[in-house]
Amino acid sequence: MQPNGTMDIQKFILFFAPLIIIFYFMLIRPQAKQQKKHQEMINNLNKNDEVVTIGGLHGTIINVKEKTFIIRIDDNVKVEVDKNAISYVVKARQKE
Repeated sequence: MQPNGTMDIQKFILFFAPLIIIFYFMLIRPQAKQQKKHQEMINNLNKNDEVVTIGGLHGTIINVKEKTFIIRIDDNVKVEVDKNAISYVVKARQKE
């Protein structure tokens, strides 16, 4: 036995290092990729794109602001939503 306890530290590191690596590759890395993809989708949204919010509202973007979108969900019904509240794009406008 070693009196200074270095063997215990080595066992601790050998046990937890693989767990941390597995945790990174199974949880942290995929979540970061998904978040990056969502942010890219938000940055590419433009006027007349049809979107769905995280609350389930379907609408068409009619105005793009710095931190929000104004979407039309029905005739004469407009809602301002945070950019991060957009869940996915139903139909992007046709590029000219």
